[in-house]
Amino acid sequence: MSTHFDVIVIGGGPVGENVAGRAAAHGLSTVLVERELLGGECSYWACMPSKALLRPGEVLAAARAVPAAAGAVTGQVDADKALSSRDAFARLDDTGQAEWLASTGVELVRGHGRLAGTRQVSVTRPDGSEQALHATRAVVVATGTGAAVPPIPGLAGAGAWTNREATQTKEIPRRLGVIGGGVVGVEMAQAFARLGSDRVVVAEAGDRLLANEEPFVGDDVAAALADDGVEVRLGAAITGVARPGPGAPVTLTFGDEHVEVDEVLVATGRKPHTADLGLEHVGLEPGAFIAVDDQLRAADVEGDWLYAAGDVNGRALLTHMGKHQARVVADVLAGQPTSSWVDHRAVTRVVFTDPQVAAVGHTEASAHAAGLAVRTLEVGTLANAGGALAGKGLRGTTKLVVDDDRDVLVGATFTGPGVGEMLHAATIAIVGEGPLSRLWHAIPAFPTVSELWLRLLEQDGW
Repeated sequence: MSTHFDVIVIGGGPVGENVAGRAAAHGLSTVLVERELLGGECSYWACMPSKALLRPGEVLAAARAVPAAAGAVTGQVDADKALSSRDAFARLDDTGQAEWLASTGVELVRGHGRLAGTRQVSVTRPDGSEQALHATRAVVVATGTGAAVPPIPGLAGAGAWTNREATQTKEIPRRLGVIGGGVVGVEMAQAFARLGSDRVVVAEAGDRLLANEEPFVGDDVAAALADDGVEVRLGAAITGVARPGPGAPVTLTFGDEHVEVDEVLVATGRKPHTADLGLEHVGLEPGAFIAVDDQLRAADVEGDWLYAAGDVNGRALLTHMGKHQARVVADVLAGQPTSSWVDHRAVTRVVFTDPQVAAVGHTEASAHAAGLAVRTLEVGTLANAGGALAGKGLRGTTKLVVDDDRDVLVGATFTGPGVGEMLHAATIAIVGEGPLSRLWHAIPAFPTVSELWLRLLEQDGW
């Protein structure tokens, strides 16, 4: 194979695949370097397997919320079948991805790629040999992130799970401790509680779960976890972890309390895969996120040849946002005038707990921090005919953040069953910047949960 390409992409997750495929479609000779599996974290150890584990419990809960159907639900989630379904969605085999990549004309080099200088990449192949690659136009870093493990005494030697071990487990632990109340923490806590764990304890050092979202989000999710028997401990900073030997129980210490579990999941955030990327050869800090401009060019590298897309740049650690950035990068490299401005205004995010959490754009707090003068509108997500039909005992809240000066929507947050499927309407409203006086003429169908839009706009005087 050639050693010179227009574009070298380091990292073959969904972001790197999209950069490479789109760059090749633009007629640029492209090579992709991947050290693990094509498809990356999302395909095998995060998005897909976690949702496969959550879905069975969600379906059962939805049926039990409808009185006429509840009597037909006599059993629990079949954990073995759930794990088998997970395996079907997240099989550790990238043959299909490799075949797709080949069909696009992109070359694939398997190995660990590192920057070796301006437009230069050195690849350590699986057999230990080295291969030098040269880019005539650009190198794109799309290496993503990995779990950040905090320096808690005893944690490093306790055999703790990260998202990878949790989503690929072969059995359901009887007792599970979760350190961290962010997205991974709450999703996996509910998944394992519904898959049969006798005890699940979530220890969150802050004062609420999902702290980057609206305050009601943490309340709604905490209440749902409690309904599933999950013990949520807020303000619970873990001060020690002890496991006397392989297979032994793990003791978590916070304050004067000691909790014994069989496995402990660390879900305290993410760190970029840049520690062993050769950043020092181009004047950047190893282990840090790569700061970029809106065209995804590395901000502190001269020559406009180094780009970073997806989690590794720290702008929006979400697969779909990274894939959008990938398309922007490829178009920029092809000479098209485009940018990733949406990262600043309409980041979409969904937490697949039950109730789901779906949000886009600003929260009220982030809008104020950005200097916007805003007003808010809030209703119960299910406080309409469609919500009543969804079932009994369901919870949910919806809040809109409106820019007072322009009368346009700048943020929306929903909790409730299946609200992830309702999010795109809010995303379109934010990106399209239609004033509320115009949105009032977008009539939601009766009887659907989406009638909440009518209730919200009525609250605003329309």
